[in-house]
Amino acid sequence: MSLSVQIAKRLQGFTLNISFSAEAGVTALLGASGSGKSMTLRCIAGVEKPDEGSIVLDGRVLYDSKAKIDLPPQARKVGYLFQRYALFPNMTVLQNIDAGLSLERDAHARKTKRESLISRFHLEGLEERVPRELSGGQMQRVALCRMLAGEPEAILLDEPFAALDSHLRWQMEAEVKQTLAEFPGVALLVSHDRGEVYRMSRRVCVLNMGASEPLLDTAELLDRPRTLQTALITGCKNCVPAEMIAQSTVRIPDWNAALGCVPTKGGSITHAGIRAQYISPCEPGTENALLCRVADAEDDVFSRVLTLKPAGGTATLRAEVGKAAGEALCIGSEAWFCLPKEHIMLLSETHEN
Repeated sequence: MSLSVQIAKRLQGFTLNISFSAEAGVTALLGASGSGKSMTLRCIAGVEKPDEGSIVLDGRVLYDSKAKIDLPPQARKVGYLFQRYALFPNMTVLQNIDAGLSLERDAHARKTKRESLISRFHLEGLEERVPRELSGGQMQRVALCRMLAGEPEAILLDEPFAALDSHLRWQMEAEVKQTLAEFPGVALLVSHDRGEVYRMSRRVCVLNMGASEPLLDTAELLDRPRTLQTALITGCKNCVPAEMIAQSTVRIPDWNAALGCVPTKGGSITHAGIRAQYISPCEPGTENALLCRVADAEDDVFSRVLTLKPAGGTATLRAEVGKAAGEALCIGSEAWFCLPKEHIMLLSETHEN
């Protein structure tokens, strides 16, 4: 099972240019708000029409501008879970699920499928309720039932937990993750939450103002992003201009440092970065050690967040250390901090194929 998407669509402010192929399993589309993630899903589902390109699901053409093929949504066999679930407000739970079974003509088969879905998603006793009488988690379960009732070949999830209170997210994420693990087809997950993407997807495609980058394994994306925009989207707080001065050395003027690093293949390096949790106090003489003054210090729930000013540098560093290690690091104090070379990220301004 595979999904190939090669489309362009003109939007206000930029043109959406998407190119990726997803295999069976969960692939995430990660990007900032307004980058084109939801529009990409809408084009795949047939809710929106691209200006050009093609969409092919397991060898079946859903859209092709040159061949003038544009299948209607109900013929695409694509399940779509909207951000706000889009349940029919005046229909009961049963009626909403039945809407997903509209192509099933056999009454007995419809009843069997409906009962199986209600049991699977723990909706017993709620069959005659309308959406306004349901909790957020219950509405999401109904929406999942309706989506799966049509036996889709691909599933599209548009920020599925955005409408849930924080105490419900973990529970529903576990349920959705289990559902996706049992689904044999392609699943696309739209999110701007890096933790959600890390926990739920195997591959990631980053979108930046409508332009897609090549797919990467999720772990590789978070550990070794290739572009500045990807590093920022995935939550890196320390990204500054840099240049390579040797195969394994990067010069970072803003930190007044030349740091050892793990070289990357190809690409023009314009920036370097390191995630805050990898910076830690160390002894003088440690590889990649910087003498820093603590400009600010705040306690977070499980860590101490430090703003560091490297000696002779013009930009600050953010470090997150354990509370025990950070107790002695008060504002104005000086200490040595290590930036491990294996965690130095070498970044390009834009992606280079």
